[in-house]
Amino acid sequence: MAHYKRILLKLSGEALAGNRGYGFDGAALTRICGEIGDVRALGVQTGIVVGAGNIFRGLAASEGGMDRVTADQMGMLGTMINGLALRDAFERAGVPATVFSARAIDELVEPFDRSHAIRCLDDGRIAIFVAGTGNPFFTTDTAAALRAAQISADVLFKGTKVDGVYDGDPMKNPDAVKFDKLTFDEALARGLKVMDAAAFAMCRDNGIPIVVFDMTTVGTLLRIINGEPLGTVVTRTADS
Repeated sequence: MAHYKRILLKLSGEALAGNRGYGFDGAALTRICGEIGDVRALGVQTGIVVGAGNIFRGLAASEGGMDRVTADQMGMLGTMINGLALRDAFERAGVPATVFSARAIDELVEPFDRSHAIRCLDDGRIAIFVAGTGNPFFTTDTAAALRAAQISADVLFKGTKVDGVYDGDPMKNPDAVKFDKLTFDEALARGLKVMDAAAFAMCRDNGIPIVVFDMTTVGTLLRIINGEPLGTVVTRTADS
């Protein structure tokens, strides 16, 4: 039996690129949508916030001299492209999905409306949230925390390339130690880069746990949904 009724999945743009590193990989899209479809089949309502790192990184562009507001607006457009790609992959697999955008573009995406999004989730549709919060200077991590709170998600899943949160970079330090569970305060005190501070604060204040897991390993999301203790869980208190 699924441990959650409604989840919010933060999906990086890079995940859609697969091994290509840029753009879209058809196999990666099919796999990701298949796994999320398996979760939906359990009756779990699923919202997704997708980034744009496979297309454009606003922060990196601003550090290279581009105006930050312009760079972030371009990043928002990148998330819309990714949201449309996800919707297409879902619908080709027979899974209904709706793209909700914080920035309206008529005839392409639905403007974000909380009540409409929740109705879609209740009807068994995947809700894909794009354009971040609709404002510059906010990351898609913060957008994920915001949408999780708005749709009353039971948990926020953050898919990454590693199997949880470590005390160092496991890609560079083979002796890095993985945490099975953390509190928000512990993660902040240790300076662990799980999500940005604004996202952390929003999840903490709204009592939404964060599960950081390896999205590149097939079946991990479904196994966690079914109760297996994988990844790292970040909660408000140690006993929650």
